[in-house]
Amino acid sequence: MLYPCPESQSERREMALGVMTRIEDFKAVLVQTDEHRSRVLSSAARKLSLWFIKVRKLKAIYHTLNLFNLDVTQKCLIAECWCPVADLSQIQIALRRGTERSGSSVQSILNRVDTDEAPPTYNKTNKFTSVFQSIVDSYGVSTYREVNPAPYAIITFPFLFSVMFGDLGHGAIMAIFALWMILREKPLANTLGKNEMLAPIYGGRYIIFLMGLFSIYAGFIYNDLFSKSVNIFGSSWNVSGQGFSEADLESEGSFQLNPVNTTSKDYIYPFGIDPIWQVAINKLSFLNSFKMKISVIFGVTQMTFGVFLSFLNHSYFRSNLNIFCQFIPEMIFLLSIFGYLVFMIVAKWFFFDATSSGQAPSLIITLIDMVMLGGADPPLYGDGTLQSTIQTGLIAVAVICAPWMLFVKPFILKKQNDRKVAREGHLPNRNPAVADERSSIVVFDELQGESETDPPPKYNGKEDQAGPSHSGGGHGEEELNLESFVHQAIHTIEFLSGLRLHTASYLRLWP
Repeated sequence: MLYPCPESQSERREMALGVMTRIEDFKAVLVQTDEHRSRVLSSAARKLSLWFIKVRKLKAIYHTLNLFNLDVTQKCLIAECWCPVADLSQIQIALRRGTERSGSSVQSILNRVDTDEAPPTYNKTNKFTSVFQSIVDSYGVSTYREVNPAPYAIITFPFLFSVMFGDLGHGAIMAIFALWMILREKPLANTLGKNEMLAPIYGGRYIIFLMGLFSIYAGFIYNDLFSKSVNIFGSSWNVSGQGFSEADLESEGSFQLNPVNTTSKDYIYPFGIDPIWQVAINKLSFLNSFKMKISVIFGVTQMTFGVFLSFLNHSYFRSNLNIFCQFIPEMIFLLSIFGYLVFMIVAKWFFFDATSSGQAPSLIITLIDMVMLGGADPPLYGDGTLQSTIQTGLIAVAVICAPWMLFVKPFILKKQNDRKVAREGHLPNRNPAVADERSSIVVFDELQGESETDPPPKYNGKEDQAGPSHSGGGHGEEELNLESFVHQAIHTIEFLSGLRLHTASYLRLWP
């Protein structure tokens, strides 16, 4: 592009000044534009997090509204959802507040609808119980109105951890660290609570605190402080009855102490393990035997309590069939073998002292002989014949319980279904679902204002019945019987194998 150039110097100077003036004006405009853009972006940056929150809320609201249905007039939206009965008043208040803030002239309507569907499980938690509920839910969520094991896990989980951990010093460190997170809960929520790696530690601050406290207690029991014993009350062992002189004590590197004449009968170490075991050569064999036995006792006790919780569920739902065909044989099988093992552990502690411990039988060998029907030699209690008879009877009862759990319930369900089919005939258009699964579905009669003290919910079908008949006759009944048997077989195999695996897992509590 060609530009005109004045011939005189004065005109050229004047044109140059004009160009420079325009350039300065453009620079001033650019600077002002940058400053204005910076002010706008800075103001927007301060509100960006709020905008993200608003957008996410709007997205969630519209996503929820997309799940609604239009009524016949195409003028209002209808939705069905589950909500706790205790929160209905709060929901009504929220709907009323939303109507007022939106300026709508039409009130939102909340109706309670009767349904035969099983309500979802809702366990109300807080910042203390939420972590325990999450641990329980990771293994499985209980169905509606079943016993929630999370409250029991608040104590059992940290306690069993302490049995495994069992150190006074390390437990104190855990408790102090967790207490620091609890006391600085709100400030740490914006730092640790939002960190991907540290958020689980912050969320589990209460369970870590309990684990630390229980570990301190177990550390006192084990007399273990950073793997060292503490002589708080003075040892009950002494060598005055052995006839050792001071020179012998100084010259000999080790002594074999007989508990018959080296322990005081008038003084027993008041709390925990005697500190003398810290320097004993056979320390590991003594402590390992002790810790292994208490681990088995705690494990069998917890498994027994778990089976008892199933009885509470069956009793609440008035399922006599499950009580007779599941709870009773499960409890008998558990106690006849593993409960008897706990009895032998306690009996060995009572029947054999320092003077007769050499004649005490090995519990592992005794349990193997019990399963192999090999008798009892040497006997743990009574004579060998009595113990052998009792153990043979317990094994026989346990063997009977296995087919009892496996076959009795499907057989009873089949008989009940056959009687129902014969009584009602083959009705068409019936749902061919498995009765044993559908029997757990309850009527949500809380919608009629049921309170916690009301009687148990009604069933669509009883557990003791085989379920509805099917059109076409035999094919549907065969599927029903087969699925019922398969379901019961899976439950039986899981229970029997679980007892063995869980007992082995509880030995991990033995540190």
